[in-house]
Amino acid sequence: MSQNLFPNQEVSADTNSLDNLEALAKRLEAHPDYKVLRRLIPHKVFNANQPDRNLSKGVILDTETTGMDIQKDKVIELGMILFEFDPQTGVIYKVLKTFDEYEDPGFPIPPESTAVHNITDTMVAGCTIDDVSVTDFLRNVSVVIAHNAGFDRAFVEMRWPIFKDFMWACSLKDIDWRGEGFGSAKLEYLVYTQGLFYDAHRADADCCALLELLSCTLPTSQQPALLQLLESLNQPQIRLYALGSPFETKEILKQRNYRWSADIRSWHRTLTSEKELEAELSWLKRNVYENRKAVVEVERIGGKVRYSQRTGEKKQVPLE
Repeated sequence: MSQNLFPNQEVSADTNSLDNLEALAKRLEAHPDYKVLRRLIPHKVFNANQPDRNLSKGVILDTETTGMDIQKDKVIELGMILFEFDPQTGVIYKVLKTFDEYEDPGFPIPPESTAVHNITDTMVAGCTIDDVSVTDFLRNVSVVIAHNAGFDRAFVEMRWPIFKDFMWACSLKDIDWRGEGFGSAKLEYLVYTQGLFYDAHRADADCCALLELLSCTLPTSQQPALLQLLESLNQPQIRLYALGSPFETKEILKQRNYRWSADIRSWHRTLTSEKELEAELSWLKRNVYENRKAVVEVERIGGKVRYSQRTGEKKQVPLE
């Protein structure tokens, strides 16, 4: 027998009444068999200002493009949110301003791209994103954040070189979503876990969703999501290249989380501390080069290079 969720209660015929709809939603979410999603309403103010706090400015950024190829595809929409936050606690205070503009790529948008973001040739026809406005928007910003920064940073640096001057963080990779108990790091899914939904795959909507997500407290570490992201900026990134590694060692390198770079024909792994680097050099010497003389390459990647197409400071290190 089905259970009546609304015993002895009449539901108003005015189903468009927000009060009635919210009452229905609350009754449903109180039942263990239902989960209710509410449309995300972007916040302007997250927390009241505290005059004694030294706040910083950050930018949430998202792009829509004609495709995935940085060499031939173009940005057709740039969305940004400028917000104020406490760098010590990761608490977000308020949105200062927003930016959302289209740009005509100069060629037809592929249908498969339009199918993702719903941006048509008509919508961007004759549009140009103003370079001066982009530069002004970034004034006094301490960090730029994107969900999959490796994609967005490459495109915006190609179009606006000023983005090379900023520290970047990636909310997809710099937060341990799995360790926090989430089954996926996709932005839509993460927002769903907060009981919210939004119109995804448009730059302005994705920016609003990400800022909302970064204001939440992570369930395991019990810290603001933004704080974990900011702490990643202070962690060194060291990419170690096992130059000339013997072919027969490829399986143990893969098991050790090394990845193959076809362009330089080398296995590499990213490390997060000097101590980890020292241990890995010792492991390579024993298990890959079998204590023979060899040379590996160490690339140190700072926040102004991370997730870009540019390389960090490289140095060859002999294993003797």
